[in-house]
Amino acid sequence: MPPLAIQTRGLTRHFGAIVAVEDLTFDIPLGGVVGVVGPNGSGKSTTLRMLLGLIRPSSGTAEVLGSSITDPSRYAHRVGALIENPAFVPTLSARRNLASLATLRGLPAGRVDEVLRIVELTDRADDEVRTYSLGMKQRLGIAAALLPDPDLLVLDEPTNGLDPSGIVEIRSLLHRLGEDGRTVVVSSHLLSELEAIADHVVVISFGKLLFAGPLTDLMRRAESHIEVAPESPADGARLVRLYGEHGWPSALADGLIRVDVDLGHGAALNRVAQDASIVLGRLAPHTQSLEEVFLQMTGVPAASDVTLRKAA
Repeated sequence: MPPLAIQTRGLTRHFGAIVAVEDLTFDIPLGGVVGVVGPNGSGKSTTLRMLLGLIRPSSGTAEVLGSSITDPSRYAHRVGALIENPAFVPTLSARRNLASLATLRGLPAGRVDEVLRIVELTDRADDEVRTYSLGMKQRLGIAAALLPDPDLLVLDEPTNGLDPSGIVEIRSLLHRLGEDGRTVVVSSHLLSELEAIADHVVVISFGKLLFAGPLTDLMRRAESHIEVAPESPADGARLVRLYGEHGWPSALADGLIRVDVDLGHGAALNRVAQDASIVLGRLAPHTQSLEEVFLQMTGVPAASDVTLRKAA
């Protein structure tokens, strides 16, 4: 078995009668970017807090970097985390804020300039934090998490509330950190935020595990079909009937025909239309995006809130 950054077995957490996380069992390998994804309220933050030793599980076990979460002191020095919105003294510069944190943690002062370089804030290091954009504050929060030079970096919704340019900046930063050999665990309620950078994903919904494994394995769940549209909408029903006669399941909606066949059937679909003197205005293969796979798995819109279930 490859070395693991995180291993959980039956991890469960109740808050009174509320089931936040139930029987989570998954492995996260060392190195790269790992996405923990699920709708808002699905238990992502609760899971991360248990792994960091901030709250205790109701039952089950977990190991982080080879040590049990029952004794977080054994691995805390190897972990950097950003769980809440980063809090800094707004009238101090980024450099002075980080220097204070380094002193409190007994870390080398030289790490301050190093992490500022990693998150690309060197040119604004001496500006007061109150002048920073939200995206810059998030990068500064990640810089603070990087001060101990951690093997494992845990970030809870680091792009939440950012504009598109801020999201791109954070994605690029996380990709670089993953390439440097760290294990970067990122939670998000939008799989699309992680699609371009994650190597491994853990999908949670209503506190239950739906999938854990390489992103490429999740992509294999994507369904494919071919979309066909005749130039004349009046030909739609006839074309659906013709495809049905060939054993190709199809359905017409809003002038567009969805044909549930292998993507290699495109030429055959076109020939059937030509033989019936039907001119096609569109013939295009379609494969579900990872976001569509995610929505299908969770059964709820990615951006919606989900009420936690009550324990029986």
